[in-house]
Amino acid sequence: MPSLQIFNSSYAIAIYNPDLKCIEVTWHGNQTFEEYKDLFNALLEFQRNSGLEVNGYLSDIRDQGVVNPNSRKWFEQVALPTAVNQGLKWAAVVFDGSTFKRYYLNLILQVANVYVLPLKFFNTKEDAYSWAEKLNLK
Repeated sequence: MPSLQIFNSSYAIAIYNPDLKCIEVTWHGNQTFEEYKDLFNALLEFQRNSGLEVNGYLSDIRDQGVVNPNSRKWFEQVALPTAVNQGLKWAAVVFDGSTFKRYYLNLILQVANVYVLPLKFFNTKEDAYSWAEKLNLK
């Protein structure tokens, strides 16, 4: 089965990767709070209604702009718990190591830990894929 496109906009592209049973998002530039919510609502709807197994979420934020604090809070309070309740088993983030993004990611990691969701950070998609493959084999 080839990958399926779920979402496509100027600020993000999301696909379903059938090999890893995950949703992959590649971010570009900045997005408003509403745009951020629109993307995650589309992903949650796909997870809920596609009939496909969605075990993981891989986010490539290397080209993402600054995330609004309200967007991050909404992700922590609404999107993440909903995804976990719908069966999400792991998450991975590919980023460039910048201090600001590390701060943002550490806040997300704290919330992921509350939901006992394995979440790891990587510098390349290949490393994230390797980790995800091991998790999917368990």
